[in-house]
Amino acid sequence: MDFNLFMNDIVNAARKDIVEAGYDELTTPEEVDQAFAKEGTTLVMINSTCGCAGGVARPAAANSIHFDKRPDHLVTVFAGQDAEATERAREYFEGFPPSSPSFALMKDGKVVTMVERHDIEGHSPMEVTSKLQEVFDKYCEEV
Repeated sequence: MDFNLFMNDIVNAARKDIVEAGYDELTTPEEVDQAFAKEGTTLVMINSTCGCAGGVARPAAANSIHFDKRPDHLVTVFAGQDAEATERAREYFEGFPPSSPSFALMKDGKVVTMVERHDIEGHSPMEVTSKLQEVFDKYCEEV
């Protein structure tokens, strides 16, 4: 088996999962700047190929948005794949170290809170879904 083909399959599946869940993929620094310039709340899912991304973070990203309060915009950057876009996104996450997978909630272009890798790894998808919905309840408007 060709390792590069195997990794491409994993990356493509990870991208497909989050896009099918309703998130817009940001692959360039310019797309990040445009997305973060929008008014309202934006949930940023920092995607990765690690097991806790596929087993916990992406399922939580998909399930958490089925809630009475949710962010106005859903976007994702892919750590380790779209390096420049991820680096630009992390420039907005002042006060938070790089972490993937993770979630950042932005309000009017400023980070208000994050659910970091240590909040994801070792937890169930439902526990992370609940954490995200607590964030939505605090910062987002009813749909």
